[in-house]
Amino acid sequence: MTTTPAPRRKPAAPTGSAARSATVAPARRLRLVPPVLVRQLRDGFEESAHRGDIVQVDAAGRVIRALGDPNRPVLLRSAGHPFGVLALIEAGGIDAFNLEPAEIAIMAGSHSGEDMHVRTVQGILRRAMLTQALLACGSEGMPLDPLTSARLARDGEKAGPVRHMCSGQHGVAILLCKLNNWETEGYWMPTHPAQELITASVARAFGTTPARLRVVTDSCGLPTFVLPLHEVARAYALLAQPSLIPASDPRASLAPALSLVRDAMLTNPEMVAGSRDRIDTSLMKTVPGRIVSKSGEEGLRAAAILPVRGGGAGAGAVGAGAGQCHFCGLGQANPLPAAEKPRVEPGPRMSVGGRRWLPVCLWLVGCCGGPAVAQDRPLAKEEFAPSSVARGRALLANRHESGCVLCHTVPGLPAGGDLGPALAGLAERASAAQIRQRIADPR
Repeated sequence: MTTTPAPRRKPAAPTGSAARSATVAPARRLRLVPPVLVRQLRDGFEESAHRGDIVQVDAAGRVIRALGDPNRPVLLRSAGHPFGVLALIEAGGIDAFNLEPAEIAIMAGSHSGEDMHVRTVQGILRRAMLTQALLACGSEGMPLDPLTSARLARDGEKAGPVRHMCSGQHGVAILLCKLNNWETEGYWMPTHPAQELITASVARAFGTTPARLRVVTDSCGLPTFVLPLHEVARAYALLAQPSLIPASDPRASLAPALSLVRDAMLTNPEMVAGSRDRIDTSLMKTVPGRIVSKSGEEGLRAAAILPVRGGGAGAGAVGAGAGQCHFCGLGQANPLPAAEKPRVEPGPRMSVGGRRWLPVCLWLVGCCGGPAVAQDRPLAKEEFAPSSVARGRALLANRHESGCVLCHTVPGLPAGGDLGPALAGLAERASAAQIRQRIADPR
């Protein structure tokens, strides 16, 4: 016996108040699918694609260039740390606690938990006659630095909260408590006076009020905020050149504190992130004095891009990735002069075409204004120039820069390793594209 399902009845149209509410219900914002910013190709096959949104604005909030949705709401998270420090600076914290630029930088950053970071945070608290036991950021998954983590594990030492990447920002709230004679208990709560002061400073930097900020709890326990992508870029444009804030702008009073934070981060990039495998530090050291780079989480990256010497205006740029790409991108309003374009050399732990340096690819997207493709390409004529060949030979021989001789024997070079195949006659066994692929992605 067969059964036929009963026909579905069409739902009745709403009447009365239900009809009116259905009519006036606000339409939900249509979420745009982020564009593909980088495609990773392997021998012509698309191995992966990375989506995201990038926007570049000036201090006035004008969008100069955008890829994707500049209005995309994002969680500020650690990208808000430079603006949280403003509350302590304006409260007189620098003089009260004799804060040095490196200490301001670590409070504005997200450090790797290396020993130098621990000493810096401990020094801040000790000078204020406070104990590191007050830090409520936890220590799960810390430190970020793999070598420090391995050493602690080898020695049977458990990482404490002082090695948490946000311990510097937690220190801001604790110092505010000391400065104002507030209880440190619950300093991380949104209703605590210290967090209310920090929230007020962040709101001023973003041209809004605390009441209009949507508050979310960050993974370290501190409040963080939801903001449109272009507003994050605008705040970083102000950080790039605070002196350009018009006197009529309510944020003009933040200019001295913003300048202190910017200069501290520029001169102490390793305190902002770390000495190894941290893209924020690498970018700031690659273009010294030109970029303040600060990551958020879940694909958010922001940058304050300072103008070229002699004129022009600074810019702010942010990128937000789709999915779980930890780093995403940054861009800049005006491309760097050719002489200042960063040169990224493949090293023992660099994979130029791989995920490790994906942020650099996305930064180049911002500079060039279009999607990028990480793939092999035919060698350009200038790459056969004697100077390029000589530089390649020097890189090959330098075990600190390329690391090739650690695993391979190379004709004419002493002390080669035997973990990999000998490179003699390589040109007869592989094409130029294949050789480039192995250099770009040694995996």
